[in-house]
Amino acid sequence: MDFYFDFSSPYAYFASTRIDALAERFGRVCRWRPMLLNPAFQASGNVRLIDQPMKGAYARHDWDRMSRLMQVPYAFPDPFPVSTVAAARAFWWLDSIDPILAKKLGRALFHGYFAEARDISQRDVVAAIGAEQGIDPAQVLGAVDDPVWKAKLRHETEGAIASGVFGAPFIVVDGEAFWGVDRLWMVGEWLERGGW
Repeated sequence: MDFYFDFSSPYAYFASTRIDALAERFGRVCRWRPMLLNPAFQASGNVRLIDQPMKGAYARHDWDRMSRLMQVPYAFPDPFPVSTVAAARAFWWLDSIDPILAKKLGRALFHGYFAEARDISQRDVVAAIGAEQGIDPAQVLGAVDDPVWKAKLRHETEGAIASGVFGAPFIVVDGEAFWGVDRLWMVGEWLERGGW
């Protein structure tokens, strides 16, 4: 089960609070796969939701409403959206060493941005959030600048687009794709029934 996302997506943030519990309920492992949405938007001819007339205003209302429904802390961040290159590179570096700790960092980065208004586009902020999770900030900063993790993020983004990922959250189960946090119930049904 693959969970594709960009750390600047509010809908991916909401999904991140439920996705692992959903996978565990059915004995699955969920692999978190951060990517960059802007190249996916370019490839699909899409425009950022917040920049679309009418839809942008609806989305802002919907994010507030979803926060209340899911009981997840949320406040529209400023600036929004932000570059998530540093956050994604740090995640991929840590995932190569300790995938469980990488998810912990991922949840903290999402929470930092969407609940605490911390600008995760800033590498020092990413390192500070890492330090709060017990991760050496110097190693985080090193990973953000390391060509290995630059290439990894580019490879993951290109691979996601090649496999049809055009938005976030994007969940793939047994080769079946589901787009959007509002499809989590459908993912659950798919896992329970073994498809349909």
